[in-house]
Amino acid sequence: MTGPEGARGDVRPDVPVAGLGPGLAFLAATVSARAVVEVGTGSGWGGLWLLRGMAPDGVLTSIDVDPEQQRAARRTFLDAGYGPSRLRLIVGMAVEVLPRLTDGGYDLVVVDGLRTEYPRHLVEAIRLLRPGGVLALHGVAEPTGDGPEAAALRQTLDLVRDDERLVPVLLPLGEGLLCATRRG
Repeated sequence: MTGPEGARGDVRPDVPVAGLGPGLAFLAATVSARAVVEVGTGSGWGGLWLLRGMAPDGVLTSIDVDPEQQRAARRTFLDAGYGPSRLRLIVGMAVEVLPRLTDGGYDLVVVDGLRTEYPRHLVEAIRLLRPGGVLALHGVAEPTGDGPEAAALRQTLDLVRDDERLVPVLLPLGEGLLCATRRG
């Protein structure tokens, strides 16, 4: 398995790829994702991996506050062969956009945005997930220090650990990928 077009073109096609990207594709494929929310579009790299693992008719809803990032990501997705019917790119603050999305309407919610907002994103992500859906929060491995980001990450980890609706696991991918399945 090689990476999405342009992501890891140097990889031999017969060698599995390790890392965060393939982990995202794996999660999407595991839940046969048809509806995915991504907080933090960035360059589109993560979205490409998600699309790769999703069902062929699945739709990626990706939220980012930066319109330039959204435009660049749209071009990346289209250049990789993912048509407009597979994409729902929303420019805005995730804390304002997530509450407007459909309860229980998503198979996978991936959060890689502003770390200080993770506790708020978690509440919305759980609401958005269908039973059996998966939540993935990136960048949670080492919330050390006294700053607001570390405090928010520690709070998020505690909330996930204590929520009986979730079955969590911390995976050593990227900067730590906290995944949790929503019980049905």
